[in-house]
Amino acid sequence: MARMYSRKKGRSGSTKPLVLKAPWVKYKQEELEEIVIKLAKKGKQSAQIGIILRDQYGIPTVKINKLKLSSIIKKHSLQADLPEDLFNLLKKAVKLHHHMSSNKKDSTSKRGLELTESKIRRLGKFHIKNKSLPAGWKYDLEQAKLLVK
Repeated sequence: MARMYSRKKGRSGSTKPLVLKAPWVKYKQEELEEIVIKLAKKGKQSAQIGIILRDQYGIPTVKINKLKLSSIIKKHSLQADLPEDLFNLLKKAVKLHHHMSSNKKDSTSKRGLELTESKIRRLGKFHIKNKSLPAGWKYDLEQAKLLVK
């Protein structure tokens, strides 16, 4: 897929190999779920959990046991109120807005803030359609500041 706001091509569509069994992983499915639950209760996002599993436990992917990380978190109802991708964009918008309040002439960051807010609105529509957000949800910077802190 091409980039939306630049004249560049997108990332390649390569996929992981089909071999889903790593011979060095000694953890069973129940042990993996316990580790994921423990990390999710600490407040880690699913991307952070995946990195911790890779770096500290030597687990290349949680899909070794045919379970996605997000499905494990949903099964134990530990997911956040907002979807992770939307929350990360909200954090970025709040940081950019704070930067713009002290650097009024930074036109590059102003453009970046506009693009980020546009992405938030589009992603909000997507999540409303998929019912992971309530129907009346709208992007508001003041609400985003409260959510991020």
